Amino acid sequence: MPLALYALTAGSFGIGCAEFVIMGLLLQVAGDLHVSIAAAGMLVSIYAFGVFVGAPVLTVATRRMPRKAVLIALMAIYTIGNLLCAVAPNYEILMVARVITSLTHGTFFGVGAVVATGLVAEDRKASAISVMFAGLTLATLLGMPAGAWLGLHFGWRATFWAMSAIGLVAMAVIATLVPRSRDAHVPATLSEELRGIARPQVWLGLAMTMLGFAGLFVVIAYIQPLLVRLGGFSESAVSPILLLFGGGMIVGNIVGGRLADRWPTPALVGTLLALATVLGAMSFALHSTVAMPVFVGLLGVAAFATVSPLQLRVLRKAEGAGQNLASSFNIAFFNLGNAFGAWLGGVAIDHGPGLAALPWIAAVVTLFGLGIALVALRLDARSATPATTVVATACH
Repeated sequence: MPLALYALTAGSFGIGCAEFVIMGLLLQVAGDLHVSIAAAGMLVSIYAFGVFVGAPVLTVATRRMPRKAVLIALMAIYTIGNLLCAVAPNYEILMVARVITSLTHGTFFGVGAVVATGLVAEDRKASAISVMFAGLTLATLLGMPAGAWLGLHFGWRATFWAMSAIGLVAMAVIATLVPRSRDAHVPATLSEELRGIARPQVWLGLAMTMLGFAGLFVVIAYIQPLLVRLGGFSESAVSPILLLFGGGMIVGNIVGGRLADRWPTPALVGTLLALATVLGAMSFALHSTVAMPVFVGLLGVAAFATVSPLQLRVLRKAEGAGQNLASSFNIAFFNLGNAFGAWLGGVAIDHGPGLAALPWIAAVVTLFGLGIALVALRLDARSATPATTVVATACH
């Protein structure tokens, strides 16, 4: 794999920290700012919704800029947003700062995925995507528990100061390692890009992305209260348990990329089914101090095994001119799923069956994503049949 891919990994690590660390800080933020846990959970949803809005808007706005310059500028915005989080005097300002930070997320991963796949041969594209997304998994393995530890011992603001420093380092690494020669491209017209993402199969891919990851975030957005209030763990135990989730994400990311390179369709269906199964089974482990950490690790594996198959499908269905925008749209829909999942979990806690119901609610949501995947694959088969018939007729 080219060295430039690991520069993208560094950037994705920083941005991944911004997305995930808040989940290990909910109790501290809620207590310090005098809001409920569900309100603190909205800091997850608003970030994800900001990604959903920002990804297509910034992708279109920066489409004529060199891709390296775009990536560096996005990391600069990320750094500013985290600085604002660190000094936010109240809940409302923290919410605005989270939105500013989130605007960079989708475009970074969207443009980065296109750059990554352009650096390697056709049979390594899914693996290249998984290398870039490895930064996201490392953010969960290292950043999420480290952020929770910093928040516990030095206050939640210390975590955002640390992420600001990470942003500066990532900017330097990208500026050094991503070659300027990769920026030499003639952008497609906006109408060509819009036609590329207008295909029904692209939108079915976006829908399965959203629902698949919504299931994950129904649970993971509230993992701290699940572990502390139902699992019986101390707050200091949350960080090491989150290490298991991050380790699982790394394994799942690698496995998902390799499976998608070899068998893209079975990988798509199999990973979504595995995620729904783990979420459903977690319902029976909530009160077990032995089983719950195991399921947290399995959840990381199952969740991030879906990333490369989902991203690769959307890229292939968009084709050509639509890939840049479609890639960012798919990241946006990952985060729309995150926002919806965190919101749905908050509703279940405040107005529904409560914390204990989150895993089975998550499993049902993910099964809807699997259902859309099966519909899309059936449409693939139907569209291929007429072409096969025509060829067979011509041969006779």
